[in-house]
Amino acid sequence: MNRRLLVGIAALALLLVTAGCLGGTSSVSNDRLDAEPDGEYAWSAETDAHITVQDNGRFRAVYEMNDTSVDLYRFDGFGSRTPLPVEAVRYRYENGTVINGTELKARGGDVTQNDRITNVTLPADAGSAGKIAFSSSSSPKRFSLPVFVEGSYEVVLPADRRVDFPIFGAVRPSGYETEVVDDRVHIRWPEVTDGNVVVQFYLQRDLGIFAAVAAVSVLVGGAGILYYRRQIQALRDRRQELGLDVEDDDR
Repeated sequence: MNRRLLVGIAALALLLVTAGCLGGTSSVSNDRLDAEPDGEYAWSAETDAHITVQDNGRFRAVYEMNDTSVDLYRFDGFGSRTPLPVEAVRYRYENGTVINGTELKARGGDVTQNDRITNVTLPADAGSAGKIAFSSSSSPKRFSLPVFVEGSYEVVLPADRRVDFPIFGAVRPSGYETEVVDDRVHIRWPEVTDGNVVVQFYLQRDLGIFAAVAAVSVLVGGAGILYYRRQIQALRDRRQELGLDVEDDDR
């Protein structure tokens, strides 16, 4: 075999091994885990999953845990898993005691991340009815996450956001109910078992802007059509004055 080919294969193998080592699993820093959330977590929520979408492109999530760990991730544009960046991680015991990320690690839990998932492992003394909470990023007008925990779900939108206008709003999966409380839409599902929870929403003022733009477009379009019809008619009149043949039929 050619010596250069052997050297190339060896270099490629070394690169792959090195990439694997560098792209391995690492523990999320305590600074991120212990950060303060932008608001209070909904510990008292009666649903298995409760997500509060904020107006700054972030959200706070609380999940009822029925296992010792959970994998958190998103799908990129190619359908591959990417780790969900989390911070302000908290765990609430069944008796109401809340601990931060540093304490979670000290009690035998951990929050680790690799190139595909973020894994949250509960403390060794976690009970059967504890809750995990964290904060992460979202899109300004679209929330989407895989179903990490089966059961009932609730998503709360920022104030003045709505989902009921078909062009701008959409909710998946089906089988949900909505309620407006203090100008915030609450979307509830009695049971979600797989797939993704997706909520596309809009500011109420967006409808007014859309209506105004549509009205202006209609007026401009109508004025343009009227102008060109008059130009065509003026051309026909001119042809008649010059004695040219003009068809009488309006085509």
